[in-house]
Amino acid sequence: MVSQDLQRYLGLFVSESTDKLQKLGQGLVRLEAAGRGEEPLAPIVDEMFRHAHSVKGMSASMELEGIKEIAHRAEGLLDHFRKTGDALDPASVDLLLAAVDAMTGMVERSGAGENPAAPAELLSRLDAGVARIHGGAAPAPPRPETPAPHRPTPAAEQVPLGLRRRYTIEVEVAGTCPVPAVRGFLVLKKLSALGAVLEATPAAEDLRAGRIPDRRVKALLESGEPPAAVEKALSQISDIATVQVKEEVHHPTPPPAVAATAQPREPEVGGRTVRVRVELLDSFLDAVGELILATARIREVGKSIPEAVRPALDEGVDRLQSAVKDLHDKVMTARMTPLALLTDRLPRVARDLARRVGKQVEVEVEGAEIEIDRAILDELADPLTHLVRNAVDHGLEPSHLRELSGKPATGRLSVSARRERDRVILDVVDDGRGMDPEALRQAAVARGAISAAAAAALSDRDALQLACLPGVSTADRVTDISGRGVGMDAVKRVVEAVGGALELVSVRGHGTRVSLRLPLTVAVQPVLLVRVGEEVLGLPIAKVHGAAQADTGALERSRGEPMLPYDGGLVPVRELSALLGLPRDAGSGPRQVVVADGDGARVGLAVDALLGQEEAVLKPLGRPLDLVSGLSAVTVLGNGRPVFILDVPRLGP
Repeated sequence: MVSQDLQRYLGLFVSESTDKLQKLGQGLVRLEAAGRGEEPLAPIVDEMFRHAHSVKGMSASMELEGIKEIAHRAEGLLDHFRKTGDALDPASVDLLLAAVDAMTGMVERSGAGENPAAPAELLSRLDAGVARIHGGAAPAPPRPETPAPHRPTPAAEQVPLGLRRRYTIEVEVAGTCPVPAVRGFLVLKKLSALGAVLEATPAAEDLRAGRIPDRRVKALLESGEPPAAVEKALSQISDIATVQVKEEVHHPTPPPAVAATAQPREPEVGGRTVRVRVELLDSFLDAVGELILATARIREVGKSIPEAVRPALDEGVDRLQSAVKDLHDKVMTARMTPLALLTDRLPRVARDLARRVGKQVEVEVEGAEIEIDRAILDELADPLTHLVRNAVDHGLEPSHLRELSGKPATGRLSVSARRERDRVILDVVDDGRGMDPEALRQAAVARGAISAAAAAALSDRDALQLACLPGVSTADRVTDISGRGVGMDAVKRVVEAVGGALELVSVRGHGTRVSLRLPLTVAVQPVLLVRVGEEVLGLPIAKVHGAAQADTGALERSRGEPMLPYDGGLVPVRELSALLGLPRDAGSGPRQVVVADGDGARVGLAVDALLGQEEAVLKPLGRPLDLVSGLSAVTVLGNGRPVFILDVPRLGP
């Protein structure tokens, strides 16, 4: 278990170490690809060595010997390739990735208060790996990075006070150290073992709170140890840049230089950051949502106030609405998270699976810096991993088959993201065998998902969507990872649940593209309010392309549906009242038609009236309403009226 003195740093250690280990894993996959001549080796090896060194230093500081031992051996293995310039062989990459996985699990356990021991089998494998690359020579035993705290010998403890020496000590922590306050605390702990610490700046309490101005620790030490022993003990602490030890002969009290620094000045705040729990941001967003609803309610109630006093109220409500909108934007900015949080681990996922099934794959990630709501990102983790695994296992051909068809032996997998208005388009593209529309038709019919006549009537583009039906797959073997139909229905369901859409495009022999069209954010969204009969409904603005007025009875028809000329093409028009089973206004004549994204294509929805746009706080539907096709959420208007938000792709036949 982590000692009581270091408990305050445990959360920071887990966060920083997890980040370093994640980067180490990503870098190892890059190193393997760089060994094929895709980019220079040396900079990547240096970076990976620094990550391993940082984990070793941080775990040693936290007295987590098990993690330190693994990190030390991994650092030694990387050091060989750093010095020789050789490319990492697959066996070494496998071994180092196993070490990363083990340390990641141990860091998680340390966060729960444990002090896990290093697996003996893994240590033996790492030692054997080092021996192998050194030509079979047994590796040197790992040199302890931070020896056990020095304790004064009984003789030193019995040194008369008059014969003890006083030292002014100044220690600077290296600029690359991610947790300088931890190092500062260890400095004071080491000095306490050497003698009596009479003064310290910052104090131990400040260091426990993470405060260490200028990354420097100054102290006045009284000890029977010689100066060289004090300097040596401090130099053995990881990430220490400089150590200065000056003996004080005539000053029984702290010298002016030390006394002057007793009150630390405030550090620079320009680049300071703070880590915030996602749950806290969620609660902020909920609170802002309630403020938006309350503001709309106040505006609605204000309509009943005499006109003489209404301008003052309207002005106040306008200012309140502006402030709430600004607060909402700031909260959403804080919730926005780069896609890299998901995409950074995908090359490792693809690489491990390719090794397992005997294939070769190169993964390219673009647009990872694009930000999206953390709530959406959390939902996408499993679907995106599933798409990558299916692309490697079922989409890409084995190397010998690729060469026979004139392709490079190594398959290519691209994960790219781009912004389009208020949407993010995330594409997963492989250059594999592609998907067979006819095989999907047959699989869907055999599964009983559709009739043979309906399957025959589908275009090839529409037939590809059959892969998203439960259990429909064209895989020629059954494993725990193969078959695009295994789980593709779940992928589509998750994407649509966050307000997105999924599209499949494939060409036989050339590959497949899966496109996810995602909103930037959820919870508070602009919606278009429409009226159908007596009902008011909402359409997400992100799915609306525009609106037009048309006499639906006079439009040309195709397959029995009126077709609206729009944006250079024809859009089928459907009565929203008929789709939902609602009564509509009596009478004929021009209708308001909203053009929105349907299931793979645009669709026109005929409504009785357009009521305008409004910022809506979306609430998830509970049972049994969440089972109703065509409904995605509910909101409450300022007048207290609940309004259902429509899921346009799931509307209609």
